[in-house]
Amino acid sequence: MAKGRHLIVDCTNVPMETCLDDKRLMEVMAEAAWSANANVISTSRYRFGHNSPPGCTVFILLDESHISAHTYAQEGKVAIDVFTCGERVKSEDILETIINKLKLEDYAVRALDRF
Repeated sequence: MAKGRHLIVDCTNVPMETCLDDKRLMEVMAEAAWSANANVISTSRYRFGHNSPPGCTVFILLDESHISAHTYAQEGKVAIDVFTCGERVKSEDILETIINKLKLEDYAVRALDRF
């Protein structure tokens, strides 16, 4: 029996405004965690572009593990990780909410059972 489920998601053709809106990304990811009954411990976000290409990173620390996103705004790409441990919180439920709220259409998901 696996200890956790890790979803690695590559999103393409994401609007630049979505890739740059670290506040909205953080809100959507935290809401997705709560809606799946995960326990959000802390959130963090950072917008790039001062000394690097534009984009952002968002991190949601969960009691059950984490959710993260890193964007490449000029390329319209977002890399998302959803990792949950245990049986109660489903990574797929969190990801479904993120995809729906952000209206992501072009994405590929790789799923890994951990341990």
